[in-house]
Amino acid sequence: MIPLLQGEHHVSTGPDEVISTVLGSCIAACLWDARAGLGGMNHFLLPDGPVGGAATLRYGLHAMELLINALLRHGADRPSLRAKLFGGAHLQPHLPDIGSRNLAFAQDFLRREGIPCIGGSVGGNRARRLRFWPAEGRAQQFLLPPTAVEESPASPIRPGEVLLF
Repeated sequence: MIPLLQGEHHVSTGPDEVISTVLGSCIAACLWDARAGLGGMNHFLLPDGPVGGAATLRYGLHAMELLINALLRHGADRPSLRAKLFGGAHLQPHLPDIGSRNLAFAQDFLRREGIPCIGGSVGGNRARRLRFWPAEGRAQQFLLPPTAVEESPASPIRPGEVLLF
């Protein structure tokens, strides 16, 4: 089991390797080449932002380019790449919908790069735990329960405020 955090990516050819992450509004792109028997996953926080420094790893454009280049270096054939997208939830209704922006970026990126997105699970209002078997392109998701803040109609949070805990 390979845990993946925000701003990271991992590529594998191991038939027994599983990449795992937890997503809210973030996106995980799972890409693989079935003929080559390899794949990988990334996890990005925001669709775009300033370039340079370690923060760049959290942005979609950089994350997608790193993942594709790593796959190609490991022997993937670009026309054989397929994708599944996960995440992009809108967890806090009183905050901007970053999840939909992340999803729009990822779908547009794949379309421009000619990589078919053949599945996944995106949107909604719940976080996900994701497992991806990169050599097969198989994915499994578990929806996580809503947070206490979302469940409580008497939440102390008002629009425009942020609760830190």
